[in-house]
Amino acid sequence: MTRYPLLFSPLGMKGVSLSNRITMASFFAGYAGADGTVTPLLLDHYGEMARSGAAMIVVENIGVHETGLGSPFMLRADDDCYLPSLEQLARVIKKEGALAAAQINHAGRYAYTPHRLTPSPFRTGEVVPKEMDEPDMETVRQAYAAAARRLREAGFDLVEIHGGTGYLLVQFLSPRTNRRGDKYGGPLENRMPYPLEVVAAVQDAVGPGYPVGYRFLADECLKDGLMVEETSVYAVELEKRQVAYLSVMAGTYDSFFLPDYLAREKVQGYMADLAARIKKAVAGTPIIAAGRIQDPETAETILEQGKADLIGLPRILFADPLWPRKAKGEVPEPIVRCEPACSPCMKRVIKGKPAFCSQWSKDKREAFLARCKESPAEAQKDMEECLEKGRERRG
Repeated sequence: MTRYPLLFSPLGMKGVSLSNRITMASFFAGYAGADGTVTPLLLDHYGEMARSGAAMIVVENIGVHETGLGSPFMLRADDDCYLPSLEQLARVIKKEGALAAAQINHAGRYAYTPHRLTPSPFRTGEVVPKEMDEPDMETVRQAYAAAARRLREAGFDLVEIHGGTGYLLVQFLSPRTNRRGDKYGGPLENRMPYPLEVVAAVQDAVGPGYPVGYRFLADECLKDGLMVEETSVYAVELEKRQVAYLSVMAGTYDSFFLPDYLAREKVQGYMADLAARIKKAVAGTPIIAAGRIQDPETAETILEQGKADLIGLPRILFADPLWPRKAKGEVPEPIVRCEPACSPCMKRVIKGKPAFCSQWSKDKREAFLARCKESPAEAQKDMEECLEKGRERRG
């Protein structure tokens, strides 16, 4: 008998069955090759995640079009040439008994390339991106569909559309970044159609019965941004289109480093109340809650209180890939907790470096760095920088 009966109970959702309520929500580690292909490092990473005991593993942030790549080390599915390595990745995950999900994305104004496409020419850093015209919108819409088709062909059990973190679909939804004067701009009912058209194109491409999930931004955490009052309405529209689930998150790159957000994210389950708000709006669609859910007790409580149906563990599982087995009692050691005062995982990928965790053992970290041909001294500097900033934020 487990101490956490809900956490380890099965759940059926459109087209698939999950053996428990634990998922690895998408987490970008920067392990792909510079050509957008799967690397041995990435295969080993997802193999380890799949062995964790989580029921579903979401492979992060796969590019659908060359204009929307958010990093030079991002997986791609915008051409058939990527199919062989994607097939290999799906096999590695499924071999370990987990469902393999693939998240597809266009970064919009957050793309690392200078020629960026966005709903409106909203300045981002030193770049003013190009406002998408209708041919651009059709190109990207079809790129999402083609990428989803390839990922189904590659053997993934489901695809997840990335509608979070302030990427392209959020940029259309948000009154802050969508300043269009045509039928796709203005009130919410005009801002919703393009993301919904992308959902429809993806569903048509993969066919009926194949699950399409959605990474769902509930709140931008910005005063002039998208808020839960509007996203609840959008969630209802997604439910009408029978998405497999909504994986709820909060914040964008414009809010992640603000003092209010940094204080908020230290709290266990800090996104769970937002997940509950969305769940109330869409009673028939499974909801994934994430947000620093460190302990199985917290996860079980979220499920007991009906705030969500599934638990998403991105950085938590990265810090301790044995979290599910430890929670179930199969491994007696204590859970290694993600340290809220540091974030070398995020800071390193922003610098174009592969992510590691400050909570890994010294041996694991050094083996990882040797494999990446990186100096331990350089990596230690990155880690100490993050820890020092964390101490400053705590006061």
